[in-house]
Amino acid sequence: MPASAPASPAVIAAIEVLQLSKHVADVSAPAGRLTIVSDIDFTVAAGTTVAIVGASGSGKSTLLGLLAGLDTPSEGSVRLDGEDIYALDEDGRALLRKRKLGFVFQSFQLLGHLNALENVMLPLELRGDSQARAKAEQMLGRVGLGSRLKHYPKYLSGGEQQRVALARAFVTEPPLLFADEPTGSLDAATGESVIQLMFELNRERGSTLVLVTHDPGIAARCERTLTIAAGRLV
Repeated sequence: MPASAPASPAVIAAIEVLQLSKHVADVSAPAGRLTIVSDIDFTVAAGTTVAIVGASGSGKSTLLGLLAGLDTPSEGSVRLDGEDIYALDEDGRALLRKRKLGFVFQSFQLLGHLNALENVMLPLELRGDSQARAKAEQMLGRVGLGSRLKHYPKYLSGGEQQRVALARAFVTEPPLLFADEPTGSLDAATGESVIQLMFELNRERGSTLVLVTHDPGIAARCERTLTIAAGRLV
């Protein structure tokens, strides 16, 4: 009899979220607590682009912070590449973020005392990468800032600062990229150029992208949309 074909290896999802909830104490609430997100369940396949949308105050940014291990849930679990991030202590979660995550914030979060090159070099240096300068220079060139390496954030426009933030997020080639309203601080034209660049970089590197946005046009560019209302997926 012919030998049977070997079993295919199990596919590990990039992100697995199970029964995720976050409550905070609130004496004015009927139960003495306020629920920000409640019983969230979803799975994201590697390489997928996902938009999280919803009204202001619906829990979008809280959910993203929980996915990244920047906040702690009241109940539930989050697995990144099969690893339960809340089974780790705070230092363990920080190490996981360093290895697996890139993050783009609405407010850029650049370090004002470092120039553009130094901001992009920083995550590489924290990894002990001996090629940090060369990789950072190359990445800043890729986002169109090759002539602005020595400029400090206060001398860069909002669009340029967000391009530095994109370079910093992608320079370590993370398998996961989280973005929280990345165009929220930019005018429409600048925001369009930045979001187009972000999707181009993501396609080039094959990252899994999870993007919080209030913009339906940006959400439509993603392969999948998750809508959150009053802390629940709908």
